[in-house]
Amino acid sequence: MHLLSRLSLVAVLSTELAAQTPAAPPPVPPAPPPPPSILGFALTGSATIGSQYIFRGLTQTDGKPTIQGELDLVHPSGFYLSLAGSNITWIGDTPGFAGPVSAGVEADVWGGYKWGFAKDWALDLGLYRYLYPGDFKNAGGFNANTTEAYLGLSYSWASLKYSRIISNGDFGVSDSQGSSYVDLSLAIPVGESGWSVLAHGGKTTFNANSSATNDLFGYTDYKLGVAVALKDWTLTLAGTNADTKDAGYNNAFGRNIGKGRVTFTIAKAF
Repeated sequence: MHLLSRLSLVAVLSTELAAQTPAAPPPVPPAPPPPPSILGFALTGSATIGSQYIFRGLTQTDGKPTIQGELDLVHPSGFYLSLAGSNITWIGDTPGFAGPVSAGVEADVWGGYKWGFAKDWALDLGLYRYLYPGDFKNAGGFNANTTEAYLGLSYSWASLKYSRIISNGDFGVSDSQGSSYVDLSLAIPVGESGWSVLAHGGKTTFNANSSATNDLFGYTDYKLGVAVALKDWTLTLAGTNADTKDAGYNNAFGRNIGKGRVTFTIAKAF
């Protein structure tokens, strides 16, 4: 065989052999480092900035911006403990609170047990304490510090939660132990895009000694919005509204803190 022909045959065979040989698999990216732990509890957290702070349909900052932070300790067994903080203005903006008002911050601590009992199902039971540091009381002598017990049930992107006040005052409303809040929240994913559609409905029921107080402060709130997750960042845009009565929820500036609001937030998980 001519030398040139032999070289061509070798080239063809080499090409065919290369085509039949599977390519080496791409290198596996290293697994992300596990979160730091304390006594077996994984430590995670988040930081959030927003156009305002909305809690159960009510603005806590009179429409002004908010900065918030949260730390979470979660054990593989299901037990957890969390701490969060945010700036607020609602106590200073509320008629009827007496004394030097120094509570420009809300500090929350809560803990409980979350049990995943079936695929995508979870039951959540715990206690929540809302703290408003400062020397202030309403006309009845009650401050705004509040303790709740809660029970939640979730499935995939839907959750239902019942919270009940077990302290004597409900955010400063005297003799309202037993008041409750029920909310249904949905975060419906849009395919694999990272986008979600948010929907929420909540009902606040007061259990004060006066039926007039119960009627005045009870209300229903709603939320509709969208969120997008970008790696460790989450951007959310949502509209909220509550059927709060002016006589119970107008602040010192004459603004109803529950009526139609639009809020934008950016959160960073770490």
